[in-house]
Amino acid sequence: MTLTFNCLPETGVFLLAGLADSLADTRAFKGCISVEVFTDAENPDTIVLIEKWEKKEDQAAYMAWRIETGMMEAIAPIMASEPKTTWLTPHTI
Repeated sequence: MTLTFNCLPETGVFLLAGLADSLADTRAFKGCISVEVFTDAENPDTIVLIEKWEKKEDQAAYMAWRIETGMMEAIAPIMASEPKTTWLTPHTI
C-alpha cells in the first residue's frame, strides 16, 4: 500500500523528521513487513510511504493506534490535505 502525505510548502522536512522518530514503532507493529519512505523528486513536500503488511486489518489497527495516540492530529497543521491511502495488488510477471 502507499500512504501519500501532501504537506504545506516547505514543511515536508518536518514530517520527515517526525517519521524518523516514529517509524521504528511502525516497523515493530504487528503485521508490518516493511516501510520505505520516498519524496517526490519534483516536490519534496510530497512524501510517500510504501508499506507492506501481512493483512489490511493489521494496517487498519496500526492507523487506529496512530490516531488514538495523537500522531495524525499532531501533523495536521503541516498537511495541505488528508493523507491518501492506496492499496495495491501485487503481480508476479
